[in-house]
Amino acid sequence: MVLTIIIASIIFLLIAISAFLFPTLKIKRIRFDTYWVIALIGAIILLISNLSPINKVIDSLFSNSEVNPIKILILFFSMTIMSIYLDELGFFKYLATKAAKISKSSQYGLFLIVYGLTAILTIFTSNDIVILTLTPFIIFFCKNSDIDPLPYLMGEFAAANTWSMMLMIGNPTNIYLATSNSITFLDYFKIMSVPTIISGAIQLLIIFAIFHKKLAKKINKVQLEETKLNNKLDVIIGLVHLSICLIFLVISSYIHIEMYLISLIAMISLIVSSLIIRIITKSHFEYITHSFKRLPYALIPFFLSMFVIVVSFITQGVSTHFSSFLNLMNPIYSYGISSFLMSNVMNNIPMSIFYSSLTSSLEGLNQTKAIYASIIGSNIGALFTPLGALAGLMFSSLVRKKGVRFSFLDFFKYGVLISIPTLFVSLITLSLTL
Repeated sequence: MVLTIIIASIIFLLIAISAFLFPTLKIKRIRFDTYWVIALIGAIILLISNLSPINKVIDSLFSNSEVNPIKILILFFSMTIMSIYLDELGFFKYLATKAAKISKSSQYGLFLIVYGLTAILTIFTSNDIVILTLTPFIIFFCKNSDIDPLPYLMGEFAAANTWSMMLMIGNPTNIYLATSNSITFLDYFKIMSVPTIISGAIQLLIIFAIFHKKLAKKINKVQLEETKLNNKLDVIIGLVHLSICLIFLVISSYIHIEMYLISLIAMISLIVSSLIIRIITKSHFEYITHSFKRLPYALIPFFLSMFVIVVSFITQGVSTHFSSFLNLMNPIYSYGISSFLMSNVMNNIPMSIFYSSLTSSLEGLNQTKAIYASIIGSNIGALFTPLGALAGLMFSSLVRKKGVRFSFLDFFKYGVLISIPTLFVSLITLSLTL
């Protein structure tokens, strides 16, 4: 058990160090992220040393259960491709441009629109996609309007990682923790809707309080090109597929079709429909090809490698000892606070895999409390430091590339002020809901 903890700790530490010192490596013309390579090497070491028995890993990968990571990856990537497809068509940029023009000279109005748009898009798509899509737009708009982008960037990131709690598809961590514990799409929404709305409202007030001086300044100029949807038929088809998919996800438990199959069928149908349109109109296929190119493929080896580490935790007794400690306290607060902190130690995706095994030690209402508290911790933990989620690492990298001064210390300073109150409001609301 001790050796497993040491190896895992080294892996997590190296991933954290790589995020700041060498987030990417380039070999000849190929550039790749380092975090998944480190995780993969760690997983291979655990497999070779038999600390993570390969037969148990294979059984878990191909088991016909909700915990099957392959099914979860299919669900996540199917939903992601539909979101990216809409983004490639310019739908998100179109909405953002219209929203920015409505605000006129008021930064308060602009901030509310950006926060609200981020929240809505996150609920129905994915927090990672929204962050990657809206962040460049926010920086571009603020630079051209001569206003400080910091309030908008923090507001966007906070909204994306708080309102992502609303639906199961908002975050990969939601998907894993919920499906591994056989929670249906509708049951998830019934429980998480109230904590999300209340914590989101409180969070908005906190961000206003932090940045009110910056937001009080008027916008001197607004320079935005008119954005038009040149492929309205494709946008309509994309929105229809996403909407129908969401409806079927809601009723999946009643029609007895697994969610990963629903999302996969919807994604295939969207691609086929788009191909037919391309063939009939004799137009280019770039929307489809670009959508597949933008998929976060690095998540696959990272997710599976972390799954191997968690299997090692389970077989070596780490999970048993840790869960015994957490189960001594109220599960809402012990699992909620610890998952929030552990997200920033091991990243929220491996944390969710680990915590799904911890919650299995509980039964009944206590298990339900622990699962939803862990979901809250996995989402809001991303606001504490950039290490809390892959979205945080991508966000920080993107902001730096766009020339905005936003250090780790800046993120942490604002993250503490925003994340801790949001976390406790969410957990308290959850305790009153259950």
